[in-house]
Amino acid sequence: MSRLLLTLFVLLPLSAFCQQDSLKWFKGNTHTHSLWSDGNDFPEMIIDWYKSNGYDFISLSDHNILADSEKWISLPKHPFRQKGFRDYLEKYGKDWVNYKTDSAGIISVRLKTLAEYRPLFEEKDKFLIIQAEEITDKFEKKPIHINAVNVKELIKPQGGNSVAEVMQNNLDKVYEQRQRTGQPMIAHINHPNFGWAVKVEDMMTLKGERFFEVYNGHPHVHNYGDSTTIGTEVLWDKLLIHYLREGRDLLYGLATDDAHDFLEFNLKTSNPGRGWIMVRAKQLEPAALIAAMEQGDFYSTTGVKLDELQFSGRTLHLKVKPEPGIQYTIQFWGPGNAAGGEKGGVLFKEVKASEASYKLRKKDLYVRAKVISTKIKKNPYAEGEVETAWTQPVRRTSSKDQ
Repeated sequence: MSRLLLTLFVLLPLSAFCQQDSLKWFKGNTHTHSLWSDGNDFPEMIIDWYKSNGYDFISLSDHNILADSEKWISLPKHPFRQKGFRDYLEKYGKDWVNYKTDSAGIISVRLKTLAEYRPLFEEKDKFLIIQAEEITDKFEKKPIHINAVNVKELIKPQGGNSVAEVMQNNLDKVYEQRQRTGQPMIAHINHPNFGWAVKVEDMMTLKGERFFEVYNGHPHVHNYGDSTTIGTEVLWDKLLIHYLREGRDLLYGLATDDAHDFLEFNLKTSNPGRGWIMVRAKQLEPAALIAAMEQGDFYSTTGVKLDELQFSGRTLHLKVKPEPGIQYTIQFWGPGNAAGGEKGGVLFKEVKASEASYKLRKKDLYVRAKVISTKIKKNPYAEGEVETAWTQPVRRTSSKDQ
């Protein structure tokens, strides 16, 4: 089955776009949760938060469920949860909210389906909801989570006899559905270091893997690794080196917030707004967004915004949209020599400025850029976090600049 994945896409590198005027940047998040699984707020309240905070598209990716059936939830007596219900009832009214109270005073609420709440929020060319599912699987005690974005039908966890096999079986199932239904969809591997579950060696064996989370805003996912386990950026470079040396496709890194908590905001909770992607596409439609992502025409960020992002086939150029009083460091990362490659990526170039370029040499397998600002992130993933952005890796496709 996995061999099928390699033939599904016509993949193009990020290139000099000859029709740039027709492309727009769209802000979105592909990983967040609601009361349909282990989030703590109602879908309508969550969607309203994202729309009100400047997002163009959002996916509620609840665990092993789609919002397409009848589901009632009982409200805990926790004051935050009770206030959350009162806010929900006040905002949408008794004609919208279906609830009942039993003899013990326990309130039960029927969750609205995607088909019910979608018309409240979607606006053509302004705001889009993309159906998603977090396929939540495991091997032994290791959690293995994969998001299926723009999924059409529920995908049950496929299991397997190893971490790698569990991931491969679930990836295969996503792309089997894509081929069978004709609906564009992608899969991305979530928070590899959550539960210290996924190692670089596990991901090296995968076929058809194109996306993973280089940044996840949940406080328990260990983005930076520890003394014995590599962080997600080092993992990214090691995988890129391995994939490209085998003649495989580039691997792209997403930033997501993986929000579960919408009723209180602090370092201990997983809140919205911590990480997102900016996708450059022709229109705000799932097919256009997915096509752009498969070409690598997006960047991931925790707050840094880009004014320009271009790749000519040999030179990667970017320009930050600066904020007053904030300084920026632009780094270009790629593989070094053979020994360096085994350790991961190396820093090719660093510029303390808001604009920089890097011209790939013949020996460079790829290059990717990272922008680090001096702006402390509001409600960060970890204490002292500064706003950062990551561009997608590019590889040389031209012997001279176009």
